[in-house]
Amino acid sequence: MNVRDFDFELPSDLIAQEPPPERGGSRLLFLNRATGAVIDTTVAALPTLLRRGDVLVINNTRVFPARLIGRRVPSGGAVECLLVSRLEADRWEALVHPGQKLKPGARVIFEGAAPLHGEILERRFHGRRVIRFWTESGADIDQVVDAIGHMPLPPYIRRADREADRDRYQTIFARARGSIAAPTAGLHFTPAMIDGCIAAGVEIAEITLHVGYGTFQPVRVDRVEEHRIEPERYEVGRPAAALITNALREGRRVVAVGTTTTRTLEAVSRENRGQVVESAGEADLFIYPGFQFQIVSGLVTNFHLPQSSLLMLVCAFAGRERVLNAYHHAVAQGYRFYSYGDAMLVL
Repeated sequence: MNVRDFDFELPSDLIAQEPPPERGGSRLLFLNRATGAVIDTTVAALPTLLRRGDVLVINNTRVFPARLIGRRVPSGGAVECLLVSRLEADRWEALVHPGQKLKPGARVIFEGAAPLHGEILERRFHGRRVIRFWTESGADIDQVVDAIGHMPLPPYIRRADREADRDRYQTIFARARGSIAAPTAGLHFTPAMIDGCIAAGVEIAEITLHVGYGTFQPVRVDRVEEHRIEPERYEVGRPAAALITNALREGRRVVAVGTTTTRTLEAVSRENRGQVVESAGEADLFIYPGFQFQIVSGLVTNFHLPQSSLLMLVCAFAGRERVLNAYHHAVAQGYRFYSYGDAMLVL
């Protein structure tokens, strides 16, 4: 299967640079996965599109300000660092810029009320480095990062992050700190929408997948089957596992909010003979057309990049031609794309 089979034309002015004025104010494209029919509506209508007995599964991960901006020591040259994965208490794998100048032994500092110092320990592939961090005051590294870091907005949002992004690039469910990107389908939800779902007889289950670089890393191969996704940490608690298990036994729908939630549920299922059980670990499941879904029967998601692994997941769920037709409709109707864009419901 060719990666270029998942390409589509997207005018740059449809790439959302700002969130909607109010959370929950986005449009929603409802795609019938059986017929390919589409309906234009709004995310506020979601409670009316679900049915009694559905289990809506959300990701309660919290994005931390993983983008650090500082300078080299002693030259003073600008440095930018995106924390990718923690290796030890004081060591991280990170994407750094300018990578060529930051060799092992190089030192950097990120200024703030409690400055954060760093030393490059190791070079890795695709511009990555292993960095050791410390504070002269002995302040907790995570607390310092939270104070001085910047929200890691995706590169297609071509503006600097602002204080408001600390709230808007975060779902209302966010509790467990650990993501370097938002589970963007969840950004649309408001307390009123959740209340509406519960009033309609929809059950809500929470799981955790800490969104890492693997979710949005570029597909650098020509053949889909050769792509690999980096592991991301997850946790499924007993209450969520029980809600989902009961729904499956009774033939009720499990509707995942986001591709992150979808991958977690399907990965756990494959580790546990088709069951969702209380568990924690790392997931590296890559879902593309031909995949057989065992758990998820509905999906709330945003509109994704051409040739991305996220688009491939949606195509696996609803069929490549139907999804790409829906995307063409969305472009023609002026839907807003990507993280701060509009949403799609597939049932």
